[in-house]
Amino acid sequence: PSACVASDLAVAYLGQQGATGHGVLGFALRNITTHSCHTYGYPGILFLSKTGQGLPTDPTRTTRDFFGPAPAHPLTVAPGATVSFRLGVTHGVVPGEPCTTAFGLQVIPPDDTHTLVAKIGNGGAYECRTATVTPLLSGTSAYPPS
Repeated sequence: PSACVASDLAVAYLGQQGATGHGVLGFALRNITTHSCHTYGYPGILFLSKTGQGLPTDPTRTTRDFFGPAPAHPLTVAPGATVSFRLGVTHGVVPGEPCTTAFGLQVIPPDDTHTLVAKIGNGGAYECRTATVTPLLSGTSAYPPS
């Protein structure tokens, strides 16, 4: 199958959780086409303000974060199927970092340069510029419900 690109996908916010000064935000990409596509790797991200303006964002790719392992695997995404990723953020003031609330996330699929935007519900997410990003995982396994 061809690569999964932004025009093949819809992005959704799955939710957020927090523990001991760390927060995790989950996002899903759903194949909205009638054909399978393939993907591998990490999405590009940019936190967004309430008005949709970009916020300072310093992502770090990881296959293991505070919330557990997230190994990278090539994925085939069937029509209607979902892949997901999570962001790890710090809750609390980080010296020298501008902390604010992000109300959205701009996402660039691994095999594309075009963007998708997800609104972050429940009043947004507190973030301090830095975030760990996991590779795409099958289904919603990157962000299992608590």
